[in-house]
Order: sequence, then C-alpha cells, then structure tokens
Amino acid sequence: MYSRYLSGEKKKDDETVDSLGPLEKGQVKNESLRELRVELSKKHKAKDLDGFGLYLYGVVLRKLDLFKEALDVFVEATHCLPLHWGAWLELCNLITNKDMLKSLTLPDTWVKEFFLAHMYTELQMIEEALQKYQSLIEAGFSKSTYIISQIAVAYHNIRDIDKALSMFNELRKQDPYRIENMDTFSNLLYVRSMKPELSYLAHNLCDIDKYRVETCCVIGNYYSLRSQHEKAALYFQRALKLNPRCLGAWTLMGHEYMEMKNTSAAIQAYRHAIEVNKRDYRAWYGLGQTYEILKMPFYCLYYYRRAHQLRPNDSRMLVALGECYEKLNQLAEAKKCYWRAYSVGDVERMALVKLAKLHEQLNESDQATQCYIIYIQDVFSCGEILEHLELSTAFRYLGQYYFKSKRYNEAFICAQRCCDYNDVSTAGAYWGSDFTRVRLVLKAVKWRGQSARRLLGNLLERRFPNSDPPDR
Repeated sequence: MYSRYLSGEKKKDDETVDSLGPLEKGQVKNESLRELRVELSKKHKAKDLDGFGLYLYGVVLRKLDLFKEALDVFVEATHCLPLHWGAWLELCNLITNKDMLKSLTLPDTWVKEFFLAHMYTELQMIEEALQKYQSLIEAGFSKSTYIISQIAVAYHNIRDIDKALSMFNELRKQDPYRIENMDTFSNLLYVRSMKPELSYLAHNLCDIDKYRVETCCVIGNYYSLRSQHEKAALYFQRALKLNPRCLGAWTLMGHEYMEMKNTSAAIQAYRHAIEVNKRDYRAWYGLGQTYEILKMPFYCLYYYRRAHQLRPNDSRMLVALGECYEKLNQLAEAKKCYWRAYSVGDVERMALVKLAKLHEQLNESDQATQCYIIYIQDVFSCGEILEHLELSTAFRYLGQYYFKSKRYNEAFICAQRCCDYNDVSTAGAYWGSDFTRVRLVLKAVKWRGQSARRLLGNLLERRFPNSDPPDR
C-alpha cells in the first residue's frame, strides 16, 4: 500500500513539474488516495493496522484534507509505535494552538519530550522549548546534534541572531557534513549580510550534496544577497521540485518575487506556504505586504492580524497593523498598536516615532512630546547611534513645542541639536541649507537678549512650521 501511495505521489509531482510548474502544485491530485482510504479504513475498523499502517492511513487522510480524522489516527499511531518519529512530525503539522496540544492523550515515553520541545518551538513558545531541550541535555543527550540544531532554530525564531549563529557554528564544528537546518543557518547569514560565510556555506553544501532541498535554499539565499533575484528564484523552484512541501522554499520564493515586483506570483507563493503550514507567520506577513503594495488595506489588515496572532510579541507585526489602521482612519486602534509595539521591544525603533506623529496629527501636543522624548532617550541609551533619521524630526518638534511653552533653554538645546544633522528634517528641501544663520542665532540666544529671543522665535516658526513634513 505504501508503494502505491508513493507511486501516486511520484506521478502527481511529475505532472506538476512537467505541465504546470511549481506554483500550480495545488491543482494536481494523487488519484490513488481515495482507493487507499477505502482499503485502509476497512483494515482500521478490523484493527488490522500496525504502527506503520496507521501512519500511512493518517497521511492519506491528511492529503484528503480530513484533518480531524487524521489527527486521531496519528495519535493512535504514536501509541502503537512510539519510536516512529515520522508519526510525531505529522501530528505536529496538524496542531494549530496550545489548547489543541493540551487536549491530546499522548503515550508516556521519552520521545514525547522531544515532540513537546519541537511543538513548543513551532508554536513560538520558545522559553518552554529551551527549558525542555535543556532538561533533555541534562538527561543524557548532551552530544545530540539534533538538540543543538533545534536550540539554534529556537533562537532564530525569537531573532536572537548572535546566539543562533553561535549554536550553528558549534553544530558545524561537531558535524561538518550536516545538511539539515543549514537553510535556516543561511537565513541568519543573509540577515547579517555575511557574504563570504554564506558563499562558503553554499559551496560546501554543493560539494556534499547539490541535490538536497537545503542546498538549493542556501544557494538561493546567496544569489538573493547578491541581488540576483532571478537566479535566487530559480534555485528556490529547484528546491520545490525536490520537495513541493518545503515551507522555507515557498516563503523565500515569495520574498524574491516581491523583490522583482511580481506581486501576483508572490501572493501565490505565500499562499502555498500557508497550505504547507498555517503557522508560518512569515507567509501571512508577506501576504500583508503584497496587498499593502496593491493598496488593498482591508486584505492587508486581515493578513497582518493572522501574522500577529502567531507572533503576538513581534513588534514588526504590530507596527504593520498600526499602519493599516492609520490608512483605514482607525486612529485609536493604530495608537494601541504602536504603543504595544514599543512595549514588547521595538526591533526597528520606529513605533514611538509613528505614535508621536499620530499624536501630532491629532494635535495632542503633550503626548507627542513625551513620545519624542522617550524615543530620543532610547536611541542615545542604546550605545551606538546609527542612522536614526527621525532624530532630527524629534528635535524639530520638541524645539517648536518648547518655544511655544516659553521654555527657551530647552528650545535652544533642541535647535542646536538639529544643526548636528545634515538633513535637519525628513526631507532636505523642507529645512533648506542655510545653517550659518541658525548657528549665529543660537550664539546670540546665549546672551538671553530679547531681540535674540525674537530672532530665534522667528527662526523656529520658519524652520518648525505647524504643517506636517512631507512624506518620506
């Protein structure tokens, strides 16, 4: 029966590649599935299936989208043959939330601990996953490369890039010929723009086995980092020919189509990623971005909400939601999203600025001022000030606010800090280029003369008008 199932899958994949291409995978069906279901159902009722038979029955049910029945069969398979990891992984693909996981009656075996750790990682319960892996290490699995790789993946999922890179480098030292999870490693190298390391990894994996899905994904990431997006998409398509259910390849191909401005193909790729795994927040987030480009805010809001449900503490999802609510003129909801994004740890340090501009738009001066002050404090306290282009915007607004409040010392300091930035605004033309006069006035203000104050006032009114700055 398993041979018949594999034969049907092979025919389906051949038809997919030859006639439709990878993006139309969902239109081709395995014609033997219904026959297999009837036969396996009879054997199941007669209690004539062992652990492997139950596994096959569950796979057939899942392929036919009978998820509830498939879930029950996979649970039964884990009881019948607890050491069959494939059944546990299939069960993992059907669990969508913590409540569903708690409701399952699973066999009390050491394999269950590995399953729970894996499941916690998939459900973004990273602290619980790391604790579970640590307990497994202490129980005698300290040299397990699988556990090291899963810990690295867990750190990758919470965007702790330094720790994830450290774990993957340790993994490479212990098992230099390992290919599993190297696509995730390449994602980290891509994010850090580590071209030499990514190039070395791609060549190394190509020498080991160039026909592995992970190898194709690594090479695709390498070409993407070099801005050769057509070649990158080609390698992700090759990965999908090898394994049409490769979640990472679908998502990454969607990213490449986005880079090539092919939004329709990107939407298809992201939707296929969701078909493979509905818990992939990257695909939901990618769909939100594509519909944002297409100026369809209601669709955009739906997909960003789904991404936020999967990653409730990811500031990027919250900022994206806030921007959607702004476009839909639901400003109260937008403010909540921006503040929540700041509260959970703003990765891009833009939530407070967006919140401040929203308060500014609503003439809520005190709230806008507080947001800008906190933003400036956060930027300067982080130790390394990179290209925070909104600092000049913050100082501009604070200078205007303090001057209107007759707090001339603070206004003077803010205006002086504005001179530290070449672009003293969000657009160069907005401020002009005559900084010499600004410095002369600032020098005059130190004498606290009334004429100097009036001159500063005129300057601030000219340089800090009430109108909003132009869009970036």
